[in-house]
Amino acid sequence: MLYGVAVCFSHLVNSMTVETNGQRRSKRKDGVFQNGDSIRSNFGEEHDPWTAWAYKPRTITLLFIGACFLIWASGALNPESSLSSDFVTSVKRGVWAMIAVFLTYCLLQAPSTVLIRPHPAIWRLVHGMAVVYLVALTFLLFQKRDDAQQFMKFLHPDLGVELPERSYGADCRIYVPENPTSRFKNVKDTLFDEFVLAHIFGWWGKAIMIRNQPLLWVLSIGFELMELTFRHMLPNFNECWWDSIILDILICNWFGIWAGMHSVRYFDGKTYEWVGISRQPNILGKVKRTLGQFTPAQWDKDEWHPLLGPWRFLQILFLCVVSLTVELNTFFLKFCLWIPPRNPLVVYRLVLWWLIAIPTTREYNSYLQDRNSVKKIGPFCWLSIAICIVELLICIKFGHGLFPNPMPLWLVIFWTSAGVALVLFLVGWSSKLHQAMGKKRR
Repeated sequence: MLYGVAVCFSHLVNSMTVETNGQRRSKRKDGVFQNGDSIRSNFGEEHDPWTAWAYKPRTITLLFIGACFLIWASGALNPESSLSSDFVTSVKRGVWAMIAVFLTYCLLQAPSTVLIRPHPAIWRLVHGMAVVYLVALTFLLFQKRDDAQQFMKFLHPDLGVELPERSYGADCRIYVPENPTSRFKNVKDTLFDEFVLAHIFGWWGKAIMIRNQPLLWVLSIGFELMELTFRHMLPNFNECWWDSIILDILICNWFGIWAGMHSVRYFDGKTYEWVGISRQPNILGKVKRTLGQFTPAQWDKDEWHPLLGPWRFLQILFLCVVSLTVELNTFFLKFCLWIPPRNPLVVYRLVLWWLIAIPTTREYNSYLQDRNSVKKIGPFCWLSIAICIVELLICIKFGHGLFPNPMPLWLVIFWTSAGVALVLFLVGWSSKLHQAMGKKRR
């Protein structure tokens, strides 16, 4: 009996060694592991000898290096040297150090995502940055509007000052004969606005992520409808008809979507047979392979299928609503917190959202396409929805009293009619499918 218990215990220990934290550990010839995974690529091939060092665990080494850096930066061994700093400087340094420690932990220990290029640690770091942003937004949500506006000075010295209203629809004339500098001044000022390049690069990035042209055009036209809907609240949304329809939709958005879909077709048509850097025949090949590390390891086709059924239609509609809300939050946050369009914080937020949206789109599409193996949305999906909600709550709370003009009656009637039509469409579609299923059962 004791022998049987010993055998069972031995099998239990072996099974715990094979599988840890729900992740199966596969053995390598040399027996090196990293966080439950052998040093292999997702395609079953060992990493190139030149880059295998980047995938070996060095968490303890980096822990001691980080501890030494904290000792030096905090003045733990020489407290008198840190007394010269004022209170505000000490608090700032402490907050940045706290963020750095958390991001270092995420870089080393956070769970990996579905993306492996250029390195899984990069996306673990992005995950940590998203958590920091969500926590910072939550802190901001609990402040008063005036305090939050002045708090922005700690992030950038030029903030905390009320901005002048800027409208793009004050003069919609294309030809201005009385202007001495340029008779097409209105068009010229619009073309050289910072939002032109933002439109083009933004829609190119969205096309790379979503990879579905009809859905991209729905988002493009949908955002113009959002500008029309909220133009009574934000001066930035007061655009001329030629600016909104011709410049935005037919030129900037179209060019960005066109370039993005060409990039999608390029990556979709490639043959993904990666060869290690050390096995490249010449220096040019090694350089190309190094730069290729910043491209996708493989290209997945995103089949959204919005007309697959009423539930799938609502899921795709939810994706559109979240995407449009994130874009609207950009303008409302700038208005409520007094952040000018050219401030670096606007660029930082957009870059962070772009980095978050890349794995979010992959996770959400995998959740829709493969419901058998993917039982819940991924961590980036959860974070994206949470950040979007908190940003929206900040806009609602800080925008209280800033928008005295009510929504025009025709817009209320339009969106009410659209909502009723959508509900009737989904009810009719669901009932039709239910009747078809009933006939099949008979």
